[in-house]
Amino acid sequence: MTKLQIFLDIATEAALAAGVVLQDYFGKLEDAITEKGRPGDLVTVADKASEKVILEVLRRHVPEHSILAEESGKLGNQDNEYLWAIDPLDGTTNYAHQYPCFAVSIGLLINGVPQVGVIYDPFHDELFRAAAGLGATRNRRPIRVSKTSELSKSLLTTGFAYDRRETSDNNYAEFCHLTHLTQGVRRGGSASLDLAYVACGRVDAYWERGLAPWDIAAGVILLQEAGGKVSAYERTPFKIESGRILATNGHLHDSLSQALAQVPPLSAWQ
Repeated sequence: MTKLQIFLDIATEAALAAGVVLQDYFGKLEDAITEKGRPGDLVTVADKASEKVILEVLRRHVPEHSILAEESGKLGNQDNEYLWAIDPLDGTTNYAHQYPCFAVSIGLLINGVPQVGVIYDPFHDELFRAAAGLGATRNRRPIRVSKTSELSKSLLTTGFAYDRRETSDNNYAEFCHLTHLTQGVRRGGSASLDLAYVACGRVDAYWERGLAPWDIAAGVILLQEAGGKVSAYERTPFKIESGRILATNGHLHDSLSQALAQVPPLSAWQ
């Protein structure tokens, strides 16, 4: 087994264990929900319990690796070439409302580049896995992006960051503009599943701003291994620390980038 295969199996073990935790807490939170600062930025006991299980698995297998976790922050030696980016519950707001669109997302960056990714949706029991050079799968079967090549025939997905109430750079105008140019734009509320759905061809492309590395590290390598393309909005190289991503089936990449560049100001929609 290659190192990446071993790391993929470790991430899978951690994601599946965390999924059991999320299933156990689902619908049983009652008042165990708080806000982390911004309105709507929720955290629950399930987030913390899921992350604890993931950290236990990683520390058992790869104690020397560094970690960036949504709830615990930076752990270990951050100069290590191996960095695990963990979202123990991507879609916390959905989860808190018992809306079935949430996932565990575990990505491994090597020298800053996503190389391993596992996304697990415990509600639908869908396991997405990928590693550089090893392909992408859903429930152990290979997946590929769609072949849609015209924006007018596409179905897109996006999201809105927690700071959307505080900034004009909030993705509202982009959402309106692209809704008019396509067959529809979905907003699921889980960035990792958005990327997974592009990777398996359920939607054709995804864009969003205000993202953290743990939101997208796993999904980036999944999409790339499924034949998709990832970049900045303007088609320059993707930088995970930027918080912005344009992710497509490849066929729509240029046209979607151009459409984003032509978005009218939000005032035009009011």
